[in-house]
Amino acid sequence: MATDRIESQLKRLSTGPGVYILRDAKGDVLYVGKAKSLRPRVRSYFQAGSSDTRQGIRHMASRVETIETIVTSSEVEALHLEQNLVKRHRPPFNVRLRDDKSFPYIAVTVEDDYPRVMFTRERHRRGVVYFGPYANAKTVRETLDVLNRVFRYRPCEGPQPGRHSGIPCLDFHIERCPAPCVGSISKEDYRELIDQVIEFLSGDDRPIRRRLEEQMREAAADERFEDAARYRNRLRAIERLSERQAVERKSIGTIDVIGVAVSEERAAVQVFPLREGRMVDRYSFHLENAAGEPVDEVLEQFCLEYYGSARSIPPQILVPRGAGDLTALEAFLSERRGSHVEVRAPERGEKRRLQELAQQNAQLALDSQTFVTETKRARRLESLEELREALNLESLPIRIECFDISNIQGQEIVGSMVVFEDAVAKKAHYRKFTVKGVDGQDDFASMREVISRRFSRLSADPGSDEWNESFAATPNLVVIDGGKGQLSAALAAMQELDLPRVAVISLAKRIEEVFVPGRPDPILLDERSPGLQLLQRIRDEAHRFAVTFHRQRRDAAARESVFDQISGVGPSRRRALLRHFGSAERVLNATEEELEGVPGLPAKTARSIYSQLRRTGRA
Repeated sequence: MATDRIESQLKRLSTGPGVYILRDAKGDVLYVGKAKSLRPRVRSYFQAGSSDTRQGIRHMASRVETIETIVTSSEVEALHLEQNLVKRHRPPFNVRLRDDKSFPYIAVTVEDDYPRVMFTRERHRRGVVYFGPYANAKTVRETLDVLNRVFRYRPCEGPQPGRHSGIPCLDFHIERCPAPCVGSISKEDYRELIDQVIEFLSGDDRPIRRRLEEQMREAAADERFEDAARYRNRLRAIERLSERQAVERKSIGTIDVIGVAVSEERAAVQVFPLREGRMVDRYSFHLENAAGEPVDEVLEQFCLEYYGSARSIPPQILVPRGAGDLTALEAFLSERRGSHVEVRAPERGEKRRLQELAQQNAQLALDSQTFVTETKRARRLESLEELREALNLESLPIRIECFDISNIQGQEIVGSMVVFEDAVAKKAHYRKFTVKGVDGQDDFASMREVISRRFSRLSADPGSDEWNESFAATPNLVVIDGGKGQLSAALAAMQELDLPRVAVISLAKRIEEVFVPGRPDPILLDERSPGLQLLQRIRDEAHRFAVTFHRQRRDAAARESVFDQISGVGPSRRRALLRHFGSAERVLNATEEELEGVPGLPAKTARSIYSQLRRTGRA
């Protein structure tokens, strides 16, 4: 439901085309979108009876405080502006291609004197031509091996070829490198070789086939049969590589075929790129923030993201039927390409069969991900159901909080609170505690303080200084890391407060005993049971979180003590030293000259600090 503040902003919106930017209370961009008519499109996010049931969008709408709009002259102009704003702000609720940066590419360093052809997972360096992304790393490495045997480019690393010794490596002697490091090939001839590699990777293998066939015939005519056999082997390698990478469809030309599958929980896209009738690869994407979206919106958002950074755009793109009005997208891609791009849903023939194949693959990818997700969800639900039965809980333990204490001989005592919801870690709700009211090593008193501080803020009023999103939620189950003593301490702290009914247990490490209030004997769960494994995972996470915080506190205290032992260094000079060197470790390792260079530190004091550090063995 729109608040009065949002409603007043909605009334002022234009009804023309443009881009809208939704921001939260801090001014951070939550979502960027475009619309043919801004006012009804933006208003749809805040209508109580909206048909949009996506959980992410409902959550986003509740966080919106400010609506900004930019009116454009056309929907195509709005698409361009939307793409630029999404790239700039990377809004958390916009559609994103997941794991795009992890795809392997083949890179050609064209600006080097002697370019390299190499495997990479990056795609941002200037002066590098990228081919891909490819489906998997094994395919890329096999392709590079064949290319190196055929084209014999240098396999060595670095912008300059060769070794420090100036002697050609083994690759030269086995004819896998022309040895530009010792001048065995000119820059011009090597550049021509690299151009052939780029030509082949771009999808045209006909020139290299013709050259190899001519060289093979000439060698055979001159009775250089070993050379002829070598050219024959290279030709076969190219043919096998082309067969593995491509399927001939010469009449189709250069196109991209896109399949889109969307469910209520996720979305998947498959892209089949065909170059000169050859299917050069298959790209698979899972989209974030696209679950439940209409297919036409998913397609549009995907094309903005995918083709916005693509090296080239084909003249024709095939999309699923029912993708809606494609005029604006077609005009946007045409402007990006610099010539007309046709975006259409094929009705018959080979192109329709290809699009249905891409659609089938997208659905299979979606179903596969759905199966994995549902299996994990069923496993989590099984673990929660088992805990409810084994611990005799009133309700399913949807929210579980676990507490642990960490210290060494009573020094730097800290506590941790980790939260699992639906058996999944909710790290935004993790909290740390510095124990202040306990002298010496007393784990029971420390646990009592931590529990008391956590649950005393359960009923804090929203908007007050005491209110905290994590502390405001009531857990279904509290897990204490420890035995009966820690459990009793936690119960005592909770009984002092007016709290709703909360189940509390403890998990002892020795033989994984589960202690429950009012029961003298522990509950022993099967070590292979999902319920016990969930408790162990939560307990181990609380222990890790507490130990990490304790180490941070201990290291900070150790750094402080170093300066406390040096005469002539008060708070201001300590700050000056840390500001100049960046850390206490760098202060300890500094030379006398470096200490004298600290602004505001007298030379005499600097020499005194250096002398004291040397006497104590710190420097």
